[in-house]
Amino acid sequence: MTFDLKQHLAQRGRYIEAALEDVLNTRVLPGETARPDRLLAAMRHGALNGGKRLRPVLVFETAKLFGRVDDGVLKAACALELVHCYSLVHDDLPAMDDDDLRRGQPTVHKAFDDATAILAGDALLTLAFDVITDEAVHKDPGIRLALSRDLSRAAGLGGMAGGQMLDLESEHRDRTEAEIRQLQAMKTGALLRFACRAGARLADASDTDIDRLTRFGEVIGLAFQLADDLLDVEASAETMGKATGKDAEAGKATLVGLWGVTKTRAELVRLQQEAERLLAPYGQRADTLAALAGFIVSRTS
Repeated sequence: MTFDLKQHLAQRGRYIEAALEDVLNTRVLPGETARPDRLLAAMRHGALNGGKRLRPVLVFETAKLFGRVDDGVLKAACALELVHCYSLVHDDLPAMDDDDLRRGQPTVHKAFDDATAILAGDALLTLAFDVITDEAVHKDPGIRLALSRDLSRAAGLGGMAGGQMLDLESEHRDRTEAEIRQLQAMKTGALLRFACRAGARLADASDTDIDRLTRFGEVIGLAFQLADDLLDVEASAETMGKATGKDAEAGKATLVGLWGVTKTRAELVRLQQEAERLLAPYGQRADTLAALAGFIVSRTS
């Protein structure tokens, strides 16, 4: 790479943060009656608290691979990040993972209360579909509809929410490798898969390219979860900005727990190699996406 990926991510993160700020403002939109101050403050607390913004960056960089860079892509990227932030707000609740810290700050239910956190998550999720159906996202309403459908399926019963259910059901129970792979593909992988698929669709890529980038998203989705599980075992709470060691304490089913650290690291290497093979047809145009795959595999927080 001829650029600093960390600096690149920081620059993209600021760009996305500013767009999220604009979405989460006090301006009442047509069809809305009012934006309650406390609810908006809780939503902003859950969404405007830093983070790597990896999912929206993947939307942006995948669309850029096929030649599209504009505010419409940014809106679609923000919609995905709103869904991700909603999931974190709800994950942190006492009935779920019961976390007090997120990115080094009090979680929404600690900064406000449980009921407000539930409503904030609900509102972030529904706002995402308002944003992704904006005409600026794509001139073709059929594409906007397809993006909305894909996001719904990635986030819902057959995607992230379903994966969360399988994860809860797996606590203190033995699970096969296939079962763990399935729940992780849903819980974590579905939104990362959507990010890469959506970027290609936004840029009117061919069906072949959309399928290739969809597979790329699946590969880095699994890599992200494996790296996350390793960090839960090996990293400190100070490094992560949240509690660690909770998977083992809760009896979570993870591939790290099934395989051990050495095999998990070997699988991460294999996944990075597959990601690079998928990007090879695009040459240097895909350098940033290849670097992001490497970042996911080797991340330390």
